[in-house]
Amino acid sequence: MIESLLIANRGEIARRIIRTAKRLGIRTIAVHSDVDADMAFVHEADEALPIGPAPARDSYLRQDRILEAARKSGAQAIHPGYGFLSENAEFAEAVMAEGLVWVGAPPAAIRAMGLKDAAKQRMIAAGVPVTPGYLGEDQSLERLQREADAIGYPVLIKAVAGGGGKGMRRVERSEDFPTALASCRREAASSFGDDRVLIEKYILSPRHIEVQVFGDSRGNVVHLFERDCSLQRRHQKVIEEAPAPGMDAGTRDAVCQAAVKAARAVEYVGAGTIEFIADASEGLRADRIWFMEMNTRLQVEHPVTEAITGQDLVEWQLRVASGEPLPLGQDQLSITGWAMEARLYAENPANGFLPSIGRLDHVRLPDTLRTDSGVEQGDEVTPHYDPMLAKLISHGTSRQEAARKLGKAVGQVEIWPVRSNAGFLARTLRHPDFLAGAVDTGFIDRHADELVGSREPDEQVLQAAAAALLPRNTSDVWTALTGFRLNAGCDRQVAIEVANKPYLVRMQDVPSTVRSQNGVVFLDGEAWEIGLPRAGHSGHGTGAGDGTIMAPMPGIVIAVSVAEGDPVRRGQPLIVIEAMKMEQVLHAPFDGKVAELRASQGSQVVEGSLLVRIEGEG
Repeated sequence: MIESLLIANRGEIARRIIRTAKRLGIRTIAVHSDVDADMAFVHEADEALPIGPAPARDSYLRQDRILEAARKSGAQAIHPGYGFLSENAEFAEAVMAEGLVWVGAPPAAIRAMGLKDAAKQRMIAAGVPVTPGYLGEDQSLERLQREADAIGYPVLIKAVAGGGGKGMRRVERSEDFPTALASCRREAASSFGDDRVLIEKYILSPRHIEVQVFGDSRGNVVHLFERDCSLQRRHQKVIEEAPAPGMDAGTRDAVCQAAVKAARAVEYVGAGTIEFIADASEGLRADRIWFMEMNTRLQVEHPVTEAITGQDLVEWQLRVASGEPLPLGQDQLSITGWAMEARLYAENPANGFLPSIGRLDHVRLPDTLRTDSGVEQGDEVTPHYDPMLAKLISHGTSRQEAARKLGKAVGQVEIWPVRSNAGFLARTLRHPDFLAGAVDTGFIDRHADELVGSREPDEQVLQAAAAALLPRNTSDVWTALTGFRLNAGCDRQVAIEVANKPYLVRMQDVPSTVRSQNGVVFLDGEAWEIGLPRAGHSGHGTGAGDGTIMAPMPGIVIAVSVAEGDPVRRGQPLIVIEAMKMEQVLHAPFDGKVAELRASQGSQVVEGSLLVRIEGEG
């Protein structure tokens, strides 16, 4: 067994690996950027070494610095986690050239499955069904447009070297194809250093089904059943579950055997995931499920597989990397119950799911189920990395029980002042269509208005806010009471502010599910700032109604497509901002011209800063 392990990653997955390694008696070494020096994963490791400044390209993607840290610490092995360098064949080879153990897929398998077009060709040769599309070498706009037109819309443009939802665009109409292709190529070049794409037919009732596979160095390959990752937003998974709703035994066997066949085709070793796209318009059928891609690493959603199989997949990784055979054979693996995972992100659903950054002054996560967290109270959420804060994982005897447990748990999340998607998750898990298993990749888009929720506080929030403010025995509170009369009862109306808006609340009983702390009310995963009315105060907002376009989030300007004086048409793309692996395109609000431009490519902007001002025609 490996004796010392360097984790070439950060946050939640670093803590997850450290937890298993310590249980096995393995010494752990963390590496960290300057901005991560006080994060929990750094303190939990037996040793920690700095590897550079905050940007990932200067720290977590610096192979030389990670290898130097391994030398200094005397590490015997390196575990890359997921993301960053986990699917980088050159890094895997460099680790092995140092005489270290690589806890990951063989470099040859990473290369074979890393390029989506080559992977699909290999799967075709192996007899694994693949999605109809174009995989050709001709990358000209004309050829790609012609192929997309021939396939028929909608189509999906995907970066050949892509992953994690990056470098992917859905196109509904032929006339939108050139703009979508340019955006996809730009993101692919920035994220992967490769702007090549492939075209796939977009399935109209798609389900995202994936199979966990594991291989060892002795030629053994098993599957650990399927997961359903259909609940997605912008191609990023939000809620995952295992097993897949509506999957019968025959279809499960066919899909899982196809996954094993795919892994054997590349002589796979370690943890991997074979991803399939299913046309669920007539339910899950083996003849309508196609290979999409392979992730040659541990997946973010691996805990749901651990929950239904009772296995520790990180332990499996460490044992296989140490040269041991797979811990169990296929006939020793079975499904017990149902599991679900929700990804808690630092983002604001009410503001288009834009990333939210800042200090986590208040963090309260539920202790009723498994919570894999990357942060603690007092940590800083920065714009440099993925905005995932934690994963909440439930397990029950049935799908309904797992959903009920997870829905209750995410409703108990308290995060402030950084915004989170906890309320959005709670509403999703309680939606009747979700509970009925009517899920596909378009579920969130279809129900967006219901799931995002109202920007206005409901009566429960107002009552909790009034109750939290009234007991403070100060003159301000008595001023807040209205209807006070001598020799008569008070009607107990309270003037308060919630989210900077004034409300007059008639006091009633406060529900026990509502919590308030330090001027904030928490209910069902949402957080509301509360206070007493301030004289002369009025809220204000920013928008593009007057042609003033502000930065909706902190980030880096990666594209500017206009100059001062240029004419623009309503809806025309003007500026693209990137933060936390997300692109935000800002459009012209109406026809006019660019009167003022304060943004330039490569510049860093803060939320609310003026970027461009448009003057209307006439």
